[in-house]
Amino acid sequence: QVQFVESGGGLVQPGGSLRLSCVASGSIFSSYDMGWFRRRPGEQRELVMAIGSSGGTNSAGFVKDRFTISRDNAKNTMYLQMNSLTPDDTGVYYCNLVPATAAWGQGTQVTVSS
Repeated sequence: QVQFVESGGGLVQPGGSLRLSCVASGSIFSSYDMGWFRRRPGEQRELVMAIGSSGGTNSAGFVKDRFTISRDNAKNTMYLQMNSLTPDDTGVYYCNLVPATAAWGQGTQVTVSS
């Protein structure tokens, strides 16, 4: 069963940047579409950005060209570079396949506050 370990979150001021990392176990990583999800306080989990096995990407409307998703199949690792962060981006960020499996990791907390 695939497992995900997210890291890179933290406290950042509005307008700041963070780079999240996701390491996935198993040998299936390169064959699947992957995505970053988030759960904001009091909200349901939502898809932020996705990247296909061949590198094509798509993003939710609220991203507005602020975030960049990438993957390194040789390292079973996916990244999310987040720039121009706002308090509305505060939440726990998770990675998973797209469509998501039930194997959610613990996520990484992102807090945007002055």
